Amino acid sequence: MTFSLLRFIFACLLLPCLWTGRAEAVSFPELGSAVPGHGDVTYLDLARMVIPDLAADKDGFFRGSMPIEMRHIAGPDYDGSPPATSGLSNAGVLGIKAGGKERLTMLFDLGDSPDSAEGYAVLALYDITGKPALLDAVNVAVDRITYLRDPGKLPIGPGDDAIISMSTHFNSSQGYGITPLIMVRSDRFDLIDMIYTFDENLCTNRRTQNAAFQAIADGQPYAAIKVTVTDATVPGEESCDGQQPPAASSRNISVTYHWDKNASHYVKDSDALDRLAEENAKRF
Repeated sequence: MTFSLLRFIFACLLLPCLWTGRAEAVSFPELGSAVPGHGDVTYLDLARMVIPDLAADKDGFFRGSMPIEMRHIAGPDYDGSPPATSGLSNAGVLGIKAGGKERLTMLFDLGDSPDSAEGYAVLALYDITGKPALLDAVNVAVDRITYLRDPGKLPIGPGDDAIISMSTHFNSSQGYGITPLIMVRSDRFDLIDMIYTFDENLCTNRRTQNAAFQAIADGQPYAAIKVTVTDATVPGEESCDGQQPPAASSRNISVTYHWDKNASHYVKDSDALDRLAEENAKRF
């Protein structure tokens, strides 16, 4: 059966419904444990392809110096330097499909960057179908704490998954979130877009913004991706400094990304999420 026929069957099956992701979840294995199916290869071996001198200390924490050189997923305007020393206890691990092939991704949050407020986090792509090989590595940190969401992938074709990471930080009453949506083409990471959300916990109310992702077959090589942010306000039980709690409310803000074959990238159908980000910035 040809790969083109598989794409056609995938589109026919998916046409009447929305997909929310394959069942496999992000895992956090011990770095010293063996990669399934590769008894002589550990996750630490894979991590050392990114941080060559990474080693366990006496407390079981893993430390090393700087990672290999890499680009930022969002482009040079987001470039920051990695920390001089890297330390981690584990890494997020997620199997994906890319170009019809089985691939493994790992995310290493290395902590603070010396010249950027966004921190430094490495998303690495591996081929472990034979001798393990590092195919690509990018810095995906766009805020202080970075991790793979769960679910961390969205199927956009019979042999392709999009990857969803998240960067965030918090203060006493506010939470800031940025969610990069990433695809893999020719075994290289490629940013689709970043979704900005903002939570606020006040004495009169709690306001949250949660992003959901759905794939919709539309006859293109890659499925359309619908992103919906639910902006909800829940009132508190008491007034605060003379202010009465607002009424409960909820609204959905949606944007759909369609694959543009001529441009070879996803194109969004509206700027609704950009307007939401601008609205949020006024509340910072």
